[in-house]
Amino acid sequence: MELIATLIFLSSGLFLGWSLGANDASNVFGTAVGSRMIRFSTAAIICSVFIIIGSVTAGAGAADGLGKLGAVNALAGSFTVALAAAITVLFMTQLGLPVSTSQAVVGAIVGWNWFSGSATDLNELAKILSTWVACPILAAIFSAFIYKFVVLSIKKTKPHLLSLDRNIRLGLIIVGAFGSYTLGANNIGNVMGVFVPSSPFKDLKISGIFDISAVEQLFLLGAIAIAIGVFTYSKRVMMTVGGSLMTLSPTGALVVVTSSSLVLFVFSSTELSNFVASLGLPPIPLIPVSSSQAVVGAVIGIAMLQGAKGVRQVKWGVLGGIASGWVTTPIIAAVISFISLFIVQNVFAQEVYQTAVNPSPTSVVEQLASPLRAEGRGQRAEGRGNNSDFSL
Repeated sequence: MELIATLIFLSSGLFLGWSLGANDASNVFGTAVGSRMIRFSTAAIICSVFIIIGSVTAGAGAADGLGKLGAVNALAGSFTVALAAAITVLFMTQLGLPVSTSQAVVGAIVGWNWFSGSATDLNELAKILSTWVACPILAAIFSAFIYKFVVLSIKKTKPHLLSLDRNIRLGLIIVGAFGSYTLGANNIGNVMGVFVPSSPFKDLKISGIFDISAVEQLFLLGAIAIAIGVFTYSKRVMMTVGGSLMTLSPTGALVVVTSSSLVLFVFSSTELSNFVASLGLPPIPLIPVSSSQAVVGAVIGIAMLQGAKGVRQVKWGVLGGIASGWVTTPIIAAVISFISLFIVQNVFAQEVYQTAVNPSPTSVVEQLASPLRAEGRGQRAEGRGNNSDFSL
């Protein structure tokens, strides 16, 4: 019964994961599958495997950054916040309005802060807003440079058409694997990040050889939900995604996936952020960003490089919709989150927040830092009677 109750509370996050896999996998393999350069079954297997790897091994950074905005410290509250984000995405999608899961989750967390009386860290919110703006711009810069390099390389080497086709197919597979890894690493925070402070799991030690932390269990479960979304529903989206913004050649598609994947990597890599900080520069904010908006930025970068002809091919109305989504999505999500929390607390008598919060919360990064620390936490937990607290 306890397992069933846990899965019920986690169901909203799992649904977010499923929808992420169903929709955002198209940003990685959509053009390759839609153009028949890669079979869907091949794309789905590669995408699923690397999403799971990225989520479990590198998802802590972005999830930790999102958690600084608000640590949802009750399981029913986490369920409601994730549900509010999912409802927002579904509602705006039905209306035909542009929507980002990342922005919906941020709005839902702000709604929880509002309802629980917790202060919203305005500095952290400003960082998040800056990443929303920087994401498509950075993708456009990456794609312009990479596209120029690829085109010049093809002109210089003049490969045979069959050789070029083979290399592009191989490139789409390699870049697709990298893109899937970064999608998992950057977006698992959207799926399971709000559940970390109230995690129902405990650290596990398997055969006394290695540890699986509570956070890793959450991320693995969320990644599996994303993979199920890839296999069950993403084919339809992949087959239609290609010309949504601009018609791309296979070479252009390769550049777009590479550029958008690099952006997701930038905003999810703890090592890169620490390296930048070691140079005396401001650390890169580790925040879940929209892969769709990164793709749009990358396409715009190629269009601008192609001059007037490329600019005319772009459906600029999509850009206006994205800009409006930056404002409308988090506001709608915050309102839905507040109303949903009120209903869950007062109608279903569930505790959606706790007034007593751990004064020294352990970040997600610290929880996943090393097996030795995980083992030490497990020993301390035994000394406290196997009671564990997890917070962002």
